[in-house]
Amino acid sequence: MTRTALVIGGGLAGTTAALDLADRGWRVTLAETRPRLGGLAFSFRRASAVGDLTVDNGQHVYLRCCTAYRGFLERIGGSGLAPIQRRLDVPVLDADTGRAGRLTRTGLPVPLHLSAALARYPHLDSGQRLRAARAAWALRSLDPDDPALDARSFGDWLHEQGQDPRSAAALWDLVGVATLNARADDVSLALAVKVFRTGLLTTPGGADIGLPAVPLGELHGTLAGRALADAGVTVLLRARARRVARPAEGTAGWTTTLEHGGGPVDLTTDAVVLAVPQGQTHALLPPGALEAPDRLLRLADSPILNVHVVYDRPVLRRPFLAALGSPVQWVFDRTPHSGLADLPGAGASQYLALSQSAATDEIDLPAAELRRRYLPELERLLPAARTAGVRDFFVTRERTATFAPAPGTARLRPGTTTRAPGLYLAGAWTDTGWPATMEGAVRSGHAAARAAAGAPAHTPARTPIAQREEHP
Repeated sequence: MTRTALVIGGGLAGTTAALDLADRGWRVTLAETRPRLGGLAFSFRRASAVGDLTVDNGQHVYLRCCTAYRGFLERIGGSGLAPIQRRLDVPVLDADTGRAGRLTRTGLPVPLHLSAALARYPHLDSGQRLRAARAAWALRSLDPDDPALDARSFGDWLHEQGQDPRSAAALWDLVGVATLNARADDVSLALAVKVFRTGLLTTPGGADIGLPAVPLGELHGTLAGRALADAGVTVLLRARARRVARPAEGTAGWTTTLEHGGGPVDLTTDAVVLAVPQGQTHALLPPGALEAPDRLLRLADSPILNVHVVYDRPVLRRPFLAALGSPVQWVFDRTPHSGLADLPGAGASQYLALSQSAATDEIDLPAAELRRRYLPELERLLPAARTAGVRDFFVTRERTATFAPAPGTARLRPGTTTRAPGLYLAGAWTDTGWPATMEGAVRSGHAAARAAAGAPAHTPARTPIAQREEHP
C-alpha cells in the first residue's frame, strides 16, 4: 500500500521533505499558509517611479560548501540560475579611509589558500594579520559537535586568541554577521566553528559565493512548484494547519485539520512533517510529542533588514561589496535580477540592495529615518552616489529571519523525530548542526524524509476527502 504524508510548510525545508518522500514513492500533500512557496526566501512585485520591479524580500547567497542546497537547486532544475564564483572574491571597502581591499583565495591547500589574501589585507596591520592567522589555525582544532563549545561565545574565544575589536570587525564579523545573523559576542562558539571551519578551513573552495541570477521567487516558487507537480505532490496554497491529532484512540496515522477553500478540511495521513517556524510548531504539537516543548518558545529570533535604493545612474561597478567603518554591511547590485533594465523609463538606473543582518536596533525604525541614515553612508562608500538622483527608496523587514545563534542554543533545538510515531520536524531551527541558513533548511527536510521513510509502515483507518490541487 502506498504510504501517505502531509508536509506543513512550503519553504525550503518543507519542499525538500515533500520532494524526497515523493521520490521514495509516497503520496504527498504539501500545505502552505501563504499564496506562494519559498518561505522566507521569496520575491514580490513593487510599483515604483520607474515601473514595476521584481524584489527579493532579502538578499540570499550560498557557498560552495552548501552541498545540500546545491543539490536542491539541481533537483528543481535551477543550478544554472545561481552560479558560484570560480574563486572567492569579496571586495571590502572602508568608508572611513576610502581604502579598498579584497578577501580572495588561491588554489593552494587549506590553510595556505587564504595566506596571500590575509598577507595583503589592508584593513589590518601586520600584527593583526599574524594574530588572525594564528586564530584561524587554532579554530581548525575545535570540534563544532563538542557541547562545551555551545556554552561559550565566539567573541570570548576571539578575545582569548588576541583578536582586538578592529580584527573582529574587519575580518571575523565581516563573515560571521552575514552567515550567523549575530555579532561574535552573541554567537555560540560551536556555530561559529561550524561556519568558519566548513566554509574557510576544510576545502579551498568552500567559501566561494553563489548568487541567484534570477529572482528568488523563480527558484523557490516557480521552479520548486513545477518540481513538486512533476513529482506528483499535491500543493495546497492558502491552507493553514489548525490541529494535528490521532484520528482515533490507539489508531496509527494522523488527522490534520486545515483551513482551506473557505472552511475546515480534515486530511488523514500516515505521517506529518511540521516544516514551519518554531512558534507555529509549538502550537501544533500534540501533547507529549516533544520533551520540554516550551524550549521552542525560548529559541529567540534575530531580524534582518534590507534597504533598497534605485539610483538614476550606475553608482556601483561590481556585483557586490562588503563595507567597514559604516552602518552599511553588504551592498548588492540587483539591477539584472529585478527587471529594471527592461523598463522603458529606467534609462541607466541602478537598483542596489543593502543587506543588514543582526538588525535588532533598526528593524522597527521608520523608512524615513532609515533613508536619512543610509543614503549619506552610501555616498561615503560610493562617490558616484553623491551626484546621483534617488528614484526610489524602500525597506523590507524580516523580524523572524533566523533563530538567534546565542550560546546555549543547541539544547533548545530539537531533532527530527518526536515521541509521537509518524510526526517529524523540519526547519533550519531544528538540530541540523548548521546555523539558520538555506543549507540548514534543506538538510532538515532531507532528515525528516529519511526518518519518515525508515519508520515501520502501517495502515491507519482513513476517511476519503476531496483535495483541491493548486500547483503554483
